Amino acid sequence: MKLKSLLKQFLPKRPARHVTAIIVAGGSGSRMGSSTTKQMMELDGIPVVVRTILAFEKAECIKDIVIVAKAEEKAVYKEFINKYSLKKIRRVVVGGDTRQQSVLNGFKVIDDNCDFVAIHDGARCLVTPENIEKVLWEARCHEAASAAAPAKDTVKITNSEGFVVSTPNRARVWMAQTPQIFRADLYRAAAFYALRLGYEATDDNALVEFLGSKVKMVDCGYRNIKITTPEDIHIAQTLLKEMKI
Repeated sequence: MKLKSLLKQFLPKRPARHVTAIIVAGGSGSRMGSSTTKQMMELDGIPVVVRTILAFEKAECIKDIVIVAKAEEKAVYKEFINKYSLKKIRRVVVGGDTRQQSVLNGFKVIDDNCDFVAIHDGARCLVTPENIEKVLWEARCHEAASAAAPAKDTVKITNSEGFVVSTPNRARVWMAQTPQIFRADLYRAAAFYALRLGYEATDDNALVEFLGSKVKMVDCGYRNIKITTPEDIHIAQTLLKEMKI
């Protein structure tokens, strides 16, 4: 049997001709204790969100990018496009009152021919093209996949008063990251189903789970951190030197 025919048997059946990245960059930076939003803070001279965008620019699997921005920051992306030679940004839209609403605002403007959508936090700026490709491969196989890392610590579930009610098996506990990649029509169904029922989720995986679909966790390691607090900037600077990106 020819190699090409053999490989075809094992390749995922779902096409990924058009993959759009939705980068959510509407954070306020309140936990940073700074007047500058976390996505606009500089990391080694480059804004956090630009570092994020550059990873998706370099990922060959990504066709185009939709940015979901704060209203007052929308105009700055025109400057970024010119300054950093960004080629894939399709649209910049304004976010909503919640992250879930913001992602939906971005999703509404994707191309009709989009096969898969990769949803990513703008402040998770150490993501690599390899991470993106790895998660997409699993999404092609399973229709929904998420970057993640195995939990290092024992996790405790508590009641409303803070008392432990259960201890999950750490071997089966994952810390969700982004990108979270979904077949576009699956995410469309999940997003509008949640909207109709008034279901609010803290990440996009939960929307797909609420619809009744499974999400594959993909180990992308511990470097794919999200900038949330001042300590994260220092950690990211150290990791950046190690990763040489």
